[in-house]
Amino acid sequence: MNFYPTRRAVWLIALGAPISAILAAITPALWAVGAAWAVMLLLLLLFDGLVAAKSEDVRLAVPPSGEIGVPLQLALAAEFSGRIAPRSLSGNLGLDERLAEKGTVTFELEGNGAANGIFSGQSTIVPVRRGTGRIGRLWLRWSGPLGLAWRQIQKQSKQNVAVLPNISAIRSPTIQMFLRDSIFGLLARKFRGEGSEFEALAEYQPGMDRRSIDWKGSARHSKLLAKEYDTERNNQIVFALDCGAAMCEPIDGLPRIDRAVSAALLTAYITLKAGDRTSLFSFAAKPELSTPFLSGSRNFFRLQQDAATIDYRHQESNYTLALSTLQSRLQRRSLIVIFTDFTDPTAADLMLEAAARLIDRHLVLFVILQDRELAGIINKAPESAEDVARAVTAQNLLEQKNLVLTKLRHMGIDVIEGAYQDIGTRLINTYLKIKRRGSL
Repeated sequence: MNFYPTRRAVWLIALGAPISAILAAITPALWAVGAAWAVMLLLLLLFDGLVAAKSEDVRLAVPPSGEIGVPLQLALAAEFSGRIAPRSLSGNLGLDERLAEKGTVTFELEGNGAANGIFSGQSTIVPVRRGTGRIGRLWLRWSGPLGLAWRQIQKQSKQNVAVLPNISAIRSPTIQMFLRDSIFGLLARKFRGEGSEFEALAEYQPGMDRRSIDWKGSARHSKLLAKEYDTERNNQIVFALDCGAAMCEPIDGLPRIDRAVSAALLTAYITLKAGDRTSLFSFAAKPELSTPFLSGSRNFFRLQQDAATIDYRHQESNYTLALSTLQSRLQRRSLIVIFTDFTDPTAADLMLEAAARLIDRHLVLFVILQDRELAGIINKAPESAEDVARAVTAQNLLEQKNLVLTKLRHMGIDVIEGAYQDIGTRLINTYLKIKRRGSL
């Protein structure tokens, strides 16, 4: 523990110099008044630091985990001994840059009226990157009763915060209502749809597909009967996430890969509820993460933890190596959902070649996040020649991207492109359509 002068003390000591100069100009013998002023303040500063309250205990409460982009509350409590309470008390905590952009957070502590000598305060941080965020050193300082000296202590924290992917969409009322009222509800019943496995005959109702009518059965029973099919379960769903340089670019403050992970986990929650086996796969210059196939909603948290380990790779993605590796690991037909983005035409051509080899055996779905930055540059009214050149370049990049998406669709690959807020819902709807058609 140490102490040092406050701003007030520095100004008061500095004030002695002009006063001494003025007095010395009037009467040279009075020059010693300035020196006496400074010595008196130094003695008062020393006294203020010595009689200031002493720290007994400092406690920092940190949540063990949090989600990216979701505010986290940190709580700090300090207990002091002595009859003189701290005049003002503040804290500064160093953090991993995953937990706060500036790498630091401040606390303003106030005394608890009922508890003498106990001060507490809270501060809010917003994690900006996934992974393990380390809590660093805590500095706590308080002033003495005269406000001339700061007392300060340092404390190294050994706590960590696991920053997980954001799954707030799963907790939204819309998704919960959907899960409660949909075919994936809590009732124990058959999961019927437009699959390929015949389940039973039911009386035809208006609105049912006329192609499902069983004419022979209808003739025997003298009423229209329609076939009901049991939609297949235990399908394999793979969410392949590109974590290369293009996916590390931010959208509304968070990297594209984090937006993609949130959408993938939202859909994975539905696939697990539907009884399908789900896996995560990530890649950049080489394959990174490859989880085993999991089934049952009880394994969703494991998927979320695995997704938290997907790192940010500022390198070009190797689609050929990644997708060929993924294909070699799949022993049966699967739905492969690829989250990616591309700016290099050469890399896009290699991606098309790799995707073409997948569709011979698997069902492939591409998910592309809408590039709002390019659209903003194109739609902005130009004010200079540089703005015109920038808009032309952005338009060319957008046209190249649309050309690649058109080629994917011509190959028979479904493509979902949209804003990150809507991409999860659209992906769920596409997955449900695939389930109803029995395409797997």
